[in-house]
Amino acid sequence: MAVKDRDRFSTATRIRLLGEQTAARVYRSQTRRQARRSRLTGRAALLALVVCSLVVALAYPIRQYVAQRAEIADLKQQKRQAQQRVEDLRDLKARWQDDAYAAQQIRLRLHYVLPGETGYIMRDPDTARQSRTGVGAADRPWYRNVLDGVDKADAAGR
Repeated sequence: MAVKDRDRFSTATRIRLLGEQTAARVYRSQTRRQARRSRLTGRAALLALVVCSLVVALAYPIRQYVAQRAEIADLKQQKRQAQQRVEDLRDLKARWQDDAYAAQQIRLRLHYVLPGETGYIMRDPDTARQSRTGVGAADRPWYRNVLDGVDKADAAGR
C-alpha cells in the first residue's frame, strides 16, 4: 500500500490524472457545446425561415402601401394647384366685373381710343419683319384678331 500511496502522490501520476480529468471535462464541454450548437442551429434556421417568410409575405403589400402614399401626395398637390387656379380665375372674373378694368383691357387689347383722342400704334421691328413674309396680327382688322383669340380660347378649352 505504501507503493500505491507513493504512486498516488507522485508528480507523474498526478499530471496523468489531471490530464485525464481535463480531457474528460473538455470532452463533456465539447459534447454540450455541440448539443447546444446543434439545438441553436435548428432554432436559428427556423427563425430565419420565419423571418424570410414574413419578408416575402409583406414585401408586396408594403410596396403597394408606399406607392399609394406617393399617389395620395401627388393627388393632394394637384388638388392644391386646382384650388389655386380656381381662386385665380375668381379674382380675374371679379376684376372683369369692374367697368374701369374692362375699359382698360379693351383699350389695351383692341386699341380703342376715346372720342377726341388720337391713337398711335408702334410696331415692333421683329413683328414688322414677320409681317413682310405673311399677314401679321397688326396688319389685320381688329375684329379678325378678336375672332382668332376666341377660336384659340375655344380650342384650348377642349
